[in-house]
Amino acid sequence: MTPTDKSNAAPMPGQSPPLWRLLQATAAAVQATRQGKSLTAQFESVSSELRPGVQALSFQVLRQLGRATTLRELLAAKTPPPGVDALLCTALALCWDEAYAPYPIHTLVNQTVEAARKQRQTQAQGGFINACLRRFMREQDSLIQQTENQALAKWNHPVWWIERLMADHPSHWEQLLSAAQMPAPMTLRVNSRQGTVDEYQRQLESMGVQSKAVGQHGLQLTKALPVQRLPGFSQGHVSVQDAAAQVAAPFLMQGLDSTQNWKILDACAAPGGKTGHLLELYPNAQVTALDVDESRCKRIDENLERLGLPAKVLSADASQPNQWWDGHHFDAILLDAPCTASGIVRRHPDVRWLRRPSDSQQLADIQANLLKALWPLLAPGGRLLYCTCSIFRAEGDGTVQAFLKCNTDALLHPSPGHLIPGQTPNGLSFKHNPLGEHDGFYYALLEKRLH
Repeated sequence: MTPTDKSNAAPMPGQSPPLWRLLQATAAAVQATRQGKSLTAQFESVSSELRPGVQALSFQVLRQLGRATTLRELLAAKTPPPGVDALLCTALALCWDEAYAPYPIHTLVNQTVEAARKQRQTQAQGGFINACLRRFMREQDSLIQQTENQALAKWNHPVWWIERLMADHPSHWEQLLSAAQMPAPMTLRVNSRQGTVDEYQRQLESMGVQSKAVGQHGLQLTKALPVQRLPGFSQGHVSVQDAAAQVAAPFLMQGLDSTQNWKILDACAAPGGKTGHLLELYPNAQVTALDVDESRCKRIDENLERLGLPAKVLSADASQPNQWWDGHHFDAILLDAPCTASGIVRRHPDVRWLRRPSDSQQLADIQANLLKALWPLLAPGGRLLYCTCSIFRAEGDGTVQAFLKCNTDALLHPSPGHLIPGQTPNGLSFKHNPLGEHDGFYYALLEKRLH
């Protein structure tokens, strides 16, 4: 925007930003995602007045980008310039299904054309965008019908992703793809040092907030709330954490005396949710929380400060113990390894469009290197919990089985393996309830044999 360009000027106080501005910013997010930039990073640069609307629209668009792309290919066989294509696909993603359109279709079309004409990179193509969208309105049923048999349109995931799930999970691939299209519920982890799940649930009920117990320490809300409205949040009474992620701490430490000062490593610990959970359950533990990113270590510090829990937080590479390890073996290690995040696409719908077919194997190599580096740090008889928020087998069973072949001192305990949304996990027992709606995860608990 040039200094004389008034089109993007902020609205007067009390006014909502016009829809065309939201569509411009959403299309920019779609274009940047296609270029390999995560939504999380993009939202940081969106103005505060636009951010809530842009986030909501961007999530909806990216969940329907496969359908929108196939419709655009029918409307314009030649791919338009990136900015034009992103704006056109944004409109198609929002209006192709009237039942879920956030605004009336004619309003979306008019405001998309307005967005094109008020932006330098697209203004010359305003007529083209208008023609495409008007044709879509006239031939909507026929055009949608032509996309029904295309996997990209039906499932709104890259075709390679769909094919991989079909191979990895032949009985559940459709369920996984459908679950990925649904917005994730807000799930809380109740701090057992501050109260019980039942007690916190009653506090929520007194506010008119409904929830159901999930797992050992969780509550799933029927409707999300700002964290500032959660009773005792700033005092550390509760944290936001998916039910599948809440499995880690109790599964790693199951059966161990909670009064002992166990020496625990949380490798790749940011933002610190699992670190906090470990300390809530084992307050006397000596926990080292490690992350390679110094800025992410600050998130760990902030979360632990809110919970009022102490840990040794280090910014270091877990795969290079010679740079940070003091030589004293750990009783337990939690390795939540870097992965494709294919299990959390309902929370991060951009992930499916950011990943490439080769990413899974490259990350599996990183995971194998981390296991190899951290295993010598574990005391005989100690435990290592390997987990990823991935549903690709190369980042789960593949990594663990390869590790077991090379490490005869490793014993695999009964473990849930891949946690599939909607399926009862194997190898887990709960005092209260199953996990409910949860992300896709992988868990394998390894023990170092005594010699």
